[in-house]
Amino acid sequence: MGNEKIHSKFEEAVAFVNNYSEPIPADLLLKLYAYYKIAKKNFDNPGSKTPLINAFKANALIQAKNISRKEAMKKYIALVDGLLRKA
Repeated sequence: MGNEKIHSKFEEAVAFVNNYSEPIPADLLLKLYAYYKIAKKNFDNPGSKTPLINAFKANALIQAKNISRKEAMKKYIALVDGLLRKA
């Protein structure tokens, strides 16, 4: 899959998640969060006012830290296609 196609599919998957109206399990949200942050090269600290949520987000980022932007986009797309679109 070419870079342009991956970027396009990634942006489509992000839009799908942003418009998704059903509850998304927390573990899936954390994976999506980490892959999104890596894909967007956004390495700011988690911004929640709740320390526990920040800890979970930081942990998700640590678990995904060794993947490339392209791989993060692919994993994000795969999660959306495999788990959310089928629901």
